[in-house]
Amino acid sequence: MSDSHIKLIAPLNKAATPRGTAATFLRRIPISFLIVVVAPVLAASFYFLLIATPRYVAEAKFVVRSATERQPSSLGVALQGVGIPGGQTDAFAVHAYINSRDGLRQVMGAVPVEEIYGPGRADPLSRVPAVFARPSFESLFKGTRRYISVAYDSTTGISTLRVQAFRPRDAQIVSEALLAGGESLVNRLNLRAEGDAVAEGERTVVEAQARVARAQAELADFRNAERFIDPESTATAGGELVSQLLLTIANLKAERSQIAAEAPLSPQLSIIDGRIRAYEDQVQQARGAIAGGADSLVPKISQYEQLATEREFSQRALLAATQALEAARLDSRRQKLYLERIVNPSRPDEPLEPKRWLSILAVLAIALTVYGTGWLIAAGLRESRQS
Repeated sequence: MSDSHIKLIAPLNKAATPRGTAATFLRRIPISFLIVVVAPVLAASFYFLLIATPRYVAEAKFVVRSATERQPSSLGVALQGVGIPGGQTDAFAVHAYINSRDGLRQVMGAVPVEEIYGPGRADPLSRVPAVFARPSFESLFKGTRRYISVAYDSTTGISTLRVQAFRPRDAQIVSEALLAGGESLVNRLNLRAEGDAVAEGERTVVEAQARVARAQAELADFRNAERFIDPESTATAGGELVSQLLLTIANLKAERSQIAAEAPLSPQLSIIDGRIRAYEDQVQQARGAIAGGADSLVPKISQYEQLATEREFSQRALLAATQALEAARLDSRRQKLYLERIVNPSRPDEPLEPKRWLSILAVLAIALTVYGTGWLIAAGLRESRQS
């Protein structure tokens, strides 16, 4: 007779059933996941939701251009859109100044930067300088770089300045101070460019004026020493006198020939001969005064022509220098730069930073990426050891 087995079917004891409690679930979570993912996300949530100080953003837009700068054509805009620059721009000089230590110093002279970004208005992680940083100008400069940015749109040529602060009014006044500093920089560049070009032109004009004065003084000394104004005019007058004397001598000789033919023994012949000799002596004297010895007009005319030529050249040089100076002044005015505000910084009415939930999600994504990468590396190492 086979043994009979009695099976008792009854509900099990509650103590024997596995508990699906939260504690059991947490025990199944790897410690590495808690350290790499959960802890950073909780810390980020605690900071961004409870501690992080809201930041207000003041935005301004401006352009830097010259008075003669033309608007870009459709082709130029298209070329800029594919990465080909349409030309150099002076806006980058303003950008560099805004991001420089000199720009911060000028802003500090207008607004209390240390108070605006200091511990009294920001949380420990957002304040400037940071919690463990030593208070100094360098730490202040590095800290404020997080809250000040300027960008350039190559398509439109418009620069955008964004300033973050922990109070709406602070963001606005810091933006105003930075734009004022950029305008002062542009004005200094204009003065420097205008000063260099105009100063060189004025120096050339002064040198040309001195050359003209020197040439005129030398010409005046020559005239005073030689006791006539223009030796060329004197020589011309002497030449005309010689021509008249020669004409008179020719008439006298013709008259003498006629008398000698009619009355060879006429007493008038001796008188006419005396007159002819006197006129011939005058011709010799006049020719000697024009050309002959060291006291003649020829060397004096040569010296006078050199002085007159030098005066003429110096006057032409002065005229050219004056015209170049006027051209430099006009060119400096045409190339003068202007910082024109398109959008003035207004007072923000609500904080835009930090983006709390987006920041928390970013921390979560980074933590999951790090954890996943580490898990894959660990799994690969385990498989390599087992094989």
